[in-house]
Amino acid sequence: MARFAVAQLDAIEEIDDGRCPFRPVRHHFGIMTFGVNAMTARADGDRLINEHAEAEPDSGEELYFVVSGDASFELDGATHDAPAGTFVHVPAGVRRTAFARQAGTTVLAIGGGPAGKPYQPSGWELFAPLLALFESGEYEQGADRAQALLANDPPYAAVYYNTACLESRAGRVDAALTHLRRAIELSPPLAELARRDDDLAALREHPAFTEIVSS
Repeated sequence: MARFAVAQLDAIEEIDDGRCPFRPVRHHFGIMTFGVNAMTARADGDRLINEHAEAEPDSGEELYFVVSGDASFELDGATHDAPAGTFVHVPAGVRRTAFARQAGTTVLAIGGGPAGKPYQPSGWELFAPLLALFESGEYEQGADRAQALLANDPPYAAVYYNTACLESRAGRVDAALTHLRRAIELSPPLAELARRDDDLAALREHPAFTEIVSS
């Protein structure tokens, strides 16, 4: 097994989640100890970072680096110019987004685990292309496409959990229960989320659901 790997940015295929296309650097290299993705603007004014606050209990701080071009960061409502060579450190809980001031601007996003805990990759990069199907209510198609993501039993609880949500919405109760069980095996804290997640409402009357979320 090779002890190292080398890749040009353009060699990492972009993923389009229907919002901001990104290059899944962590997934490309199989990195399991920190998260890293790269976003490149196609045109002036493109959004580079989706607006979010990393406010969930297991969220961690993020470090952004502007590799090329010129970006504009909005942090808790304040705007900061960030030309090439700029680092932007954002703790969990701070609402952030960023836009390109010019085409070709590339930003690297690096994330860690919550304070005092190791980073746990969720595999969200794999599921990202299916988000648009979920948002548009195309649950059957989304559930069909999700099966390819599970073919090699990935070690990512979120992939199983999100697949279960699609299957539940599509009325595929047995499959959803199977994949929800696997998600909670990989990440027991997901049981609490499952108990109140409307996407799993179709499963709640099934006896197996109570057993799965109580384990």
